[in-house]
Amino acid sequence: MWDFSWLERRWPGAGYEDWDKALDELVERGYDAVRIDAYPHLIAVDPDREWEIVPVWNQQVWGAPATVRVTVRKPLLEFLAKCAERNVKVGLSTWFRQDAGNVRMQIVTPEQHADAWRRTLDIIDAEGLLETILYVDLCNEWTHSWWAPIFHNPRPDGPGVWDSPASMAWMRRAIEVLRGHYPQMPMAFSFNTRHARLKEVELDFMDFLEPHIWFASGTVGDFYARVGYQYEPFEPRGYENLVRYGESTYRANPEHWLNILRSTINLAAEASRKWRRPLITTESWSVVDYKDWPGLDWGWVKEGCQVGVETALATGCWASLCTSNFCGPQFHGMWGDVAWHQRLTGLIHQSNLPD
Repeated sequence: MWDFSWLERRWPGAGYEDWDKALDELVERGYDAVRIDAYPHLIAVDPDREWEIVPVWNQQVWGAPATVRVTVRKPLLEFLAKCAERNVKVGLSTWFRQDAGNVRMQIVTPEQHADAWRRTLDIIDAEGLLETILYVDLCNEWTHSWWAPIFHNPRPDGPGVWDSPASMAWMRRAIEVLRGHYPQMPMAFSFNTRHARLKEVELDFMDFLEPHIWFASGTVGDFYARVGYQYEPFEPRGYENLVRYGESTYRANPEHWLNILRSTINLAAEASRKWRRPLITTESWSVVDYKDWPGLDWGWVKEGCQVGVETALATGCWASLCTSNFCGPQFHGMWGDVAWHQRLTGLIHQSNLPD
């Protein structure tokens, strides 16, 4: 998952200032694809304007911790061309990043949502790069209030209730409209909540299912609640608590947390079999948020990630999966363990994955 970091983290030492180097390291570690934010809402307004992007946090190292200025069309096409040179496929998503004018809020219908993606794919297609695109995730973690501000569930449903009638209607219509322009392109929405509902809600209009799964997620367990991590975006208290209690909480009963992970993975696999849709997961397995930080070690995080990969592969339901959501050059402790990445990507390559 290179999210919006691929474009916003381009200052010296940020990890993506040299795309050739980053992509060569990706291939060295055995990866075949990346998932990035294509900023379709900005492309729909003006693909060549310089946009001022507002930080969503300064405690995480996804994206920029301060305001940055970006254009989209030229860098997107350049990045895709470099991926194509290396036979690296690209999954497209969007976090609906906020610019200074908040133009994302101009999207008020599923038709407009689809049209923003249609314009984006048109630009990619005109450059002869459409075959590089693996799929389109129309919105990251729909209906999370940070990433899907264009949609608001009517009461009594709220953020995270992606299976509400209003949300289902929006998703179905947006995919229907976009598919009318690009019928061969795999399409879906990704989710990070209500995993049990994947099996209960009819999702036949999606070409694949993309659940994001962690044992630390508050939607499946109470790990972060025990640790005292509350996703604080602009102050370090959560990470200070992770230092004090994170690894020790895991080590006190690792099988408890790993069994939560295994059961959630198996729920997703049951949904895949029921709807006859392959699974793709690009954010997953151990903790949701982590970084290089005094007192934090990657060992226990990687341990959980390996169990997640092995469990997912054993189901035979995943067409594509990550080894964690920290597989980018800005996470030095994770990225630097080349052998760990190669070992897990080797397991993925050796598995029988669905088409």
